[in-house]
Amino acid sequence: MKKMCAIIFVLIALALLYYIDFSKNRCISLSSTSQQQKAKPLLAYAFENLRKTMFPKSKIVLDRSYSENASSTSQIFYFKTPRKPGSGEMDTVSGLMNIPKKPGIYPVIVMLRGFVPDNIYAPGVGTQHVAETLAQNGYITLAPDFLGFGESSLTSSDSFEARFQTYTTVLSLLSSLSILNEGLEASYSGSITADANKVGIWGHSNGGHIALSVLAISGKHYPTVLWAPVSKSFPYSILYYSDDADDHGKALRTVLANFERDYNADLFSTLNYYSWIKAPISIHQGAQDEAVPEKWSQDLESQLKNEDGDVEYHSYLGDHNMVPSWNDAVANSVIFFNKYFTSK
Repeated sequence: MKKMCAIIFVLIALALLYYIDFSKNRCISLSSTSQQQKAKPLLAYAFENLRKTMFPKSKIVLDRSYSENASSTSQIFYFKTPRKPGSGEMDTVSGLMNIPKKPGIYPVIVMLRGFVPDNIYAPGVGTQHVAETLAQNGYITLAPDFLGFGESSLTSSDSFEARFQTYTTVLSLLSSLSILNEGLEASYSGSITADANKVGIWGHSNGGHIALSVLAISGKHYPTVLWAPVSKSFPYSILYYSDDADDHGKALRTVLANFERDYNADLFSTLNYYSWIKAPISIHQGAQDEAVPEKWSQDLESQLKNEDGDVEYHSYLGDHNMVPSWNDAVANSVIFFNKYFTSK
C-alpha cells in the first residue's frame, strides 16, 4: 500500500512539473508572438490582414465652397480614417467634392490622383478636370487629399506606412459613403442625394495602383476606370521611378533594404492578389506615355483576363495625361460609368 501511494505521489509530481513547464513555454511562446507583432507593425497592412479589417463609417462633413461652374459646385469635405488598421484613434482627411447643381439622385465616383509634390499640391490637382466633366454628366465625385496633404492630418513618418495608408484612407471613405446623404442633407436639404448603391472609382497613375489595391482588398464590385495605372509588382513599382530623385534612388534603396529585411514584400504587392478583384475595369493608356509604359497596361489587361476579370482596354495617341486625346479618354470613361450606373 505504501509502495502504491509512493508511485501515485511521483506521478502527480511529474504531472505537476510537466504542467508548470508547459505553461511556462506557452507563456514564452505567446510573449514571443506578441513581441514579433510589435516588432513588425506593418504586417497590419499586408493584404491578407487588411482584407479581414473592418473600416468604420465616418460622417462626411461638407464645408466651404471651393469653386463652381454652370453645372456643378466644388466643396471641401472631411472624413475620418483609423490611424492604423483596427485602431480607435482617428485621423482627419480633407478632400474636394463635385456636386451637380440640378436637383436629383446621383451615382458616386471616388477620384484617386497620382503623385503630386506636396509643395505644389492643391485640392483637386490631378482629378478636378475629369471630376468636373463627370459632375456635368450626373455624378457626385469625391477626391481625397490623403494624409499629409490639404487640410488632412499628418501622414506616418514611416515612408512605407505612409504609402499603405492611402489604401486604408480610401477603404474608410468607401465605407463612409453609405452615410454620405447625412452630409448632403445638411447642405442641400434633400435636393441633392447620393445613390450609395452606385459607387465607382477613377484612378490615374499611382491613383490607379491605389484603386487596384482597394479593389483586391475589398473584393467589391466598384466599376473602375484606370488611366495609365502603375500596375507592376511592389517594390519594383517604386524602384522604377528612383532615377528621378536627386540621389538617383540611393535613400530609397536603403529604406527598401531595411523593409525587406523584416518583411516579405510579396504580402504587400497588389499584383499577387489580382484574383481577388471582382469589379469591371476600363483601362486607358497613352501610347506615348513616358511615365507608365504602355506595356504595363497591356500586361495588366492580360493578367486580369487570366483571372477571368471583366476588363476593357483603350489606347490613345497621347501622353501620361492622355493629351492630345484627353477628350476621347474622358468621353469613353463617361460611357463606361453610364453603362453601369444610368442604363439600368
